[in-house]
Amino acid sequence: MQFKGRARLDKRTKDLVKRLRKNDIAFIDHDDIDEVAAMGLIEARPLVIVNSDQSITGKYPTRGVLNILKAGITVLDEVGQQPFEQLKENQMVEVRGGSIYQQGRLVATGNVLTIADVEARLSEAQDNFKDELERFVENTLEYARKEKGILLDYIELPQLRTRIKGRHVLIVVRGKNYKEDLKAITTYIEEQKPVLIGVDGGADALVEYGLRPDIVVGDMDSVSDETLQSGAEIVVHAYPDGRAPGLERVQKMGLPAKVVPMPGTSEDVAMILAHQNGAELLVAVGTHSNMIDFLEKGRKGMASTFLVRLRVGSILVDAKGVSQLYHQHLRAKYLVQLLVAACIPIIILLCVSPSTKSFLRLISLQFKLLFNL
Repeated sequence: MQFKGRARLDKRTKDLVKRLRKNDIAFIDHDDIDEVAAMGLIEARPLVIVNSDQSITGKYPTRGVLNILKAGITVLDEVGQQPFEQLKENQMVEVRGGSIYQQGRLVATGNVLTIADVEARLSEAQDNFKDELERFVENTLEYARKEKGILLDYIELPQLRTRIKGRHVLIVVRGKNYKEDLKAITTYIEEQKPVLIGVDGGADALVEYGLRPDIVVGDMDSVSDETLQSGAEIVVHAYPDGRAPGLERVQKMGLPAKVVPMPGTSEDVAMILAHQNGAELLVAVGTHSNMIDFLEKGRKGMASTFLVRLRVGSILVDAKGVSQLYHQHLRAKYLVQLLVAACIPIIILLCVSPSTKSFLRLISLQFKLLFNL
């Protein structure tokens, strides 16, 4: 195994994929690669992915690196921090076996992952899953006691210029299958014209599909400058104590923004924002709603999401995975049956029509004359 390409380095995988190009060598520092990060890396098509950390630790069954390997991309695992200390962006590097070289100088060594290695870790993760689940539930209940105000209290929110009351609201989050699910509900969007709320990178997904978000909600760490400047209302998710690191970025761009201090995730803020402003229906795409989603994001519990979904559940429709319902192509035999069914009334009409009978007799006579029948 030998590869040569330009080095692209970033400890934040979601930032790296924005500038990663085909045949580059990607350097990341990402334990338990989640499926969304894996999807971004696969779409970029690097020659090799070099990970300073463990791509799968065996703590829980995340399948991100398995998807990468099945896509035919080599993964060099657990190489340590040397690449980030010794390499620069755009330098030509070479990967030979489990070693990385720059101008013939050995930089670091690691383990070349195989599908068999990952499947063994996944098996180990299944054995650990019970303990992880128990800890996760305990943390969720502990945080829920502290955050129960989300469910019981009326949260003070800023006044929005976008009218939500009585309308459908589509909330797009950068989660598993979010692009496919967004594409699958295009007709719904065209017909209902819902209020479009993009949560951080989910706002960019809306723009990619030719849609302009009405509201962008998040801590502003993964949404592009172009989307922030699209004219959407900006709502910065702040910590409960009022600190809002993402606000500085927006202010430097000279854009107005509203701030919502609240525990939990930015998608929780988006749901509360829509619900409390009188939305008729919430349609969620790509949202995080299970233990694996939250562990992949490094969260120890899902108290706020659990409480928020209890509060908005009567009007919430989760579109997660809707694209999988329409994944299969139309089978050939069904197509033939459809064509035959469509032809039956035409054939009957031709047989009973007087003018058609005369035409058919004329055709028959022409054949008889032509072939001396």
